[in-house]
Amino acid sequence: MDLFDSLKEKIRGKNISLVFPEGDDTRIVTAAVRLAKEKLVHPVVLGNKDEVKKLVESNGYTLTDDVEILDPTTYPEADFEAMVQAFVERRKGKNTAEQARQMLRDVNYFGTMLVYMKKVDGLVSGAKHPTGDTVRPALQIIKTHPGVSRTSGAFIMSRNDGKERYLFADCAININPNAQELAEIAVESAKTARLFDIEPRVAMLSFSTKGSAKSDEVTKVVEATKLAHELAPNEEIDGELQFDAAFVPVVAAQKAPHSEVAGKANVFVFPELQSGNIGYKMAQRFGGFDAVGPILQGLNAPVSDLSRGCNSQEVFDVALLTAAQATV
Repeated sequence: MDLFDSLKEKIRGKNISLVFPEGDDTRIVTAAVRLAKEKLVHPVVLGNKDEVKKLVESNGYTLTDDVEILDPTTYPEADFEAMVQAFVERRKGKNTAEQARQMLRDVNYFGTMLVYMKKVDGLVSGAKHPTGDTVRPALQIIKTHPGVSRTSGAFIMSRNDGKERYLFADCAININPNAQELAEIAVESAKTARLFDIEPRVAMLSFSTKGSAKSDEVTKVVEATKLAHELAPNEEIDGELQFDAAFVPVVAAQKAPHSEVAGKANVFVFPELQSGNIGYKMAQRFGGFDAVGPILQGLNAPVSDLSRGCNSQEVFDVALLTAAQATV
């Protein structure tokens, strides 16, 4: 089944609600209307109702009650003050109530608080905002799972109508994770893979396979593999592996003959951001893979960061991914 067809089946009928803070963007509102029309999620769009309606109609759509428009500037005062108090408590004294009122005028902070207060199930933003504007509120308010020190960004790499499907991480967030962080990324990537019907076999990538080279960079991956086994002893995780040893059976037989992962890996954990970002873009451009993401991993509730160059279809697709995360 195509990746997005399987996601639709996963989320349909689950009554999942997502907030879209950028209600002044055509790409956002048209995707929200389509999501509601197909009865996949309940979209909550932040913005002025008249302006959102004008945007929708200018693109040939009709705004229905299935798309909820929420204007932060006219949010009931009692509800806003409850949000302020919840924010102050969550920040544990790092922000005063007055600072909270100012911060919550920002649509991304406002939307993130809706997620934290369980008024919606997840958030999709970033069409008009840089990554930090989406990720920062998520880290400050929603925060990461216990035992996960930071979020990471994964891409689902899909080709041949979804018949080929892999996961690459971290390709978006952490510039140079240490061994502990790399181990956490591996474990979270295995969890993410299962959401998208990939039974994970995780390769910890390096320029070395099983001691073929010596350096601090290799040692980090070796240590990360050991830590990942301690965090998730039942997961199939192996390293350090070069990409060809991880992916090509005949090479694996030569370089890592005793590995349960080598030659058949489908989740690839890169040792740092440069190689991860380069790797997924090479697979996308040279290999003809669709790169879907980044999917933010490790958070207590799903938040997704769009590319500012995205189109309406990509907003729609990322919303499906975010909704799928909310089913766990």
